[in-house]
Amino acid sequence: MIISSQPNLVGSVTTTSTTTTTSAHMSEESVPSTCNCGAVGVSVGVGVGGALGARQSPPAVEPTTTATPKTPTSTAPGRDSLTRPASESELNVGTGTSGTSSSGGGNSRPGHRKSSLALALTPEDEPMDVYQRNLMDLKYPTVLPPNPPLKALLVFHKSDSICEAITAACQRHQLDVTLVKSKEEALDTLQKSYATAQCYHLIIIDARSTKNLDAEHIARTIRHTHGHHLTTIIAVCKKSFFEKDDVLIALLDAGVNRCVAETTNLAMCSVELKQILHSIIRPHNVMSTQQALYTALHRLKEVVLITDDLLRIQYANRATERLLNMRLDEIISKQLEDIFVSDLSTISEQCKNIKEFDGILTVRRKSQEGIPMHVRVVPVACIGSAPTHLIFNFDVPGGQMDFIATLPQPKEAPRGSLHSVRRCSFDVRSIASDGLRRTSLAKLTSLPLEAPITKIINLLSQVQENCSADEARLIDKVLEFLKREGLYSPQMKEIRTDDPIATDLIGALLTGPSVYSSRRSSNDSIIRTGSSTRTATIVPAKMKSNPIIMELLDESLSWDFDIFKLEEITDYHPLLYLGMEMFRRFDVFATLNIDENVCKAWLAVIEAHYRKSNTYHNSTHAADVMQATGAFITQLTNKDMLVMDRMEEATALIAAAAHDVDHPGRSSAFLCNSNDALAVLYNDLTVLENHHAAITFKLTLGDDKINIFKNLDKETYKSARSTIIDMILATEMTRHFEHLAKFVSVFGGEEPREHNCQTDEETSILMRRMLIKVADVSNPARPMQFCIEWARRIAEEYFMQTDEEKQRHLPIVMPMFDRATCSIPKSQIGFIEYIIQDMMHAWESFIDMPQLITYMQINYSQWKKYDEQGVNTLAEIMAKQPPVGKMANSK
Repeated sequence: MIISSQPNLVGSVTTTSTTTTTSAHMSEESVPSTCNCGAVGVSVGVGVGGALGARQSPPAVEPTTTATPKTPTSTAPGRDSLTRPASESELNVGTGTSGTSSSGGGNSRPGHRKSSLALALTPEDEPMDVYQRNLMDLKYPTVLPPNPPLKALLVFHKSDSICEAITAACQRHQLDVTLVKSKEEALDTLQKSYATAQCYHLIIIDARSTKNLDAEHIARTIRHTHGHHLTTIIAVCKKSFFEKDDVLIALLDAGVNRCVAETTNLAMCSVELKQILHSIIRPHNVMSTQQALYTALHRLKEVVLITDDLLRIQYANRATERLLNMRLDEIISKQLEDIFVSDLSTISEQCKNIKEFDGILTVRRKSQEGIPMHVRVVPVACIGSAPTHLIFNFDVPGGQMDFIATLPQPKEAPRGSLHSVRRCSFDVRSIASDGLRRTSLAKLTSLPLEAPITKIINLLSQVQENCSADEARLIDKVLEFLKREGLYSPQMKEIRTDDPIATDLIGALLTGPSVYSSRRSSNDSIIRTGSSTRTATIVPAKMKSNPIIMELLDESLSWDFDIFKLEEITDYHPLLYLGMEMFRRFDVFATLNIDENVCKAWLAVIEAHYRKSNTYHNSTHAADVMQATGAFITQLTNKDMLVMDRMEEATALIAAAAHDVDHPGRSSAFLCNSNDALAVLYNDLTVLENHHAAITFKLTLGDDKINIFKNLDKETYKSARSTIIDMILATEMTRHFEHLAKFVSVFGGEEPREHNCQTDEETSILMRRMLIKVADVSNPARPMQFCIEWARRIAEEYFMQTDEEKQRHLPIVMPMFDRATCSIPKSQIGFIEYIIQDMMHAWESFIDMPQLITYMQINYSQWKKYDEQGVNTLAEIMAKQPPVGKMANSK
């Protein structure tokens, strides 16, 4: 395997003293198109040779060799006249320090800057006796870092003396400087640079006053921007800030690499900038080359595994997963003895003496018999002279390259959490393992509804397990094409007529008008038959400073949040209070560039258009869905799964708040059967959800005082509107299994990004749809007392619909929801089994929130217990489990 640099980069591959470090495991999911490296404190697995610009400095003696490298006395036209090896201090990239080097004369290459940064030894300068030295002194080839002209972006609200001094210092070091005066201008400049394949290596932000520029927010936003995860960010602070640890820590936590004190002294600015160029920008440039090496390792068919000196696994490539029949999150951090049957004491002893091990070891496969394999172990010292890591290479027996594919695979791999999504990439397709896809798709085939595409994918997956490598690759391509839109529409299978859960509840929820004329549904949701005008009322002044409300909202991102208590203490304005808290936490005001009073007025109007007469589809349900959405976004961020930018987070919260606005408390099927005006307007198709989306924008755009989108440019507004509409329409339940099957297929695959037919936008849309779908029906995965209260409320609303259907002699959409005969436990058991269970497992595997599964299982067991005890009616359940907060019908 050969890794080449771009034609416009420096020379060919050089050699320098270097070692490999893997202090954080890399996985299949961590091999996106851009690399993820931390700050300067991360050790680098490539040499520092070929850092930046034209290099010329006096030759130095390399500390790890006894021979003096030969120095060229002349230079070919167009090349540097002199190079030198990296010094010992320059190799300590992990400490954030750099050796000193002085600028010198000589010819530089055309079109390149002069710099004091030097190249490592070229191959012709390498001493001939290199392979006769100790193993730890061997020189390995390095991948040259990119070598573009350095660019700096200065973000200052005005061009004062300090800004001018910094600008002059940058120009002195031959940096291409761009000056912007606002956050919006800075972000626009970065987006344009990314679109034109440019990059700012250094961004200096004026952090002296938060009134003019919010440096913390700007830094955090830059870290979330494509192509700038390794950009060096410097904050210029007042001298007094260095006496306040909290201010500096907040900036560093936001992504700032270094805080410097304000000064108008050009010499001090120049010295400070030179240190930044050597100690931060240079190592960052080297770090960027790691991705090429990790990608090469990960795509190898040979098994490569790296441990620390305590034999704890830190890295495993894709071939290791297949060999051990385990997911990466099961492999990483395991003790090596857990995957080997053989005694490892010999390896430990030899590696302590810096000797390679070469022998036969028996590998323990998960749920399979052990396999003898030829294993070679190479000790590596990343720091000092003692081995810090061991590299294991497993040879395929007999040179059979497709050996792992011939090993027996289990029919169903267990689910699990996934921990390897990297901050640098928005490629969310690589988040889940193959186990998730096969497990969930296997479960989908057992449901009473299925999409034909699911059966096709399962058949192809079975064929793929027993075919050659070339055939498997072809099938992979076929599978990717099958993941296109339009292939996942589900149809009803033949179901048992004696199963009321399947025929009534599930049929009514999931079946469209083309199958059952009397059972058209939309997300168990509904539309109002008329339109009335309500006057929105801003929150009463006495509640603005209510300490009880404020204390409760402190826990607003907890999955155990008590929405019913908020409903009670806010006098049935939970959406307004919780919505403002969510908007504040996720910085929606700044994202939309709108005053918070406009957002408050918008929330008040939206909440006023939720009908209080509905026991379930009211503003409390909207607030609950919004709270779940916020909790999911927070979890994605905490797991470094930055699959949503600020605008996407804002639109997701807005969609959650408005997803059931103006809901009449009757289902879409009821509206169609009663020839309601809305059903006629929307042609009996997705009636409720179309109305929710339409009324949201009608209300918002109809009054400038509540128009939260008025400050967005046309393109941004168009994108935000599209996202909100798409998410609201995704809550329509007739496409439930279509969304679920595609989510499992796309996010559960192990194919690399470059072979996936889905674009980033397509996968982001799919993820957002699943997010709001799960949030919308998350009641069975909430704590038991909340789950039971939600079940009581939805049952009462369905009872009222059935009563009206009987009164008006309309087709009864859900006969089982007759208040005289309905078994509440049976309805909830069926809902969990048919709808919730597989969706929650798929989503939990993606987002890693085990409490979802825990609560769902607890609630399912409780409903089972009630069913066995003959506790069926609402009255009987309430006697066992009192309602939470005030009774809903007391509204």
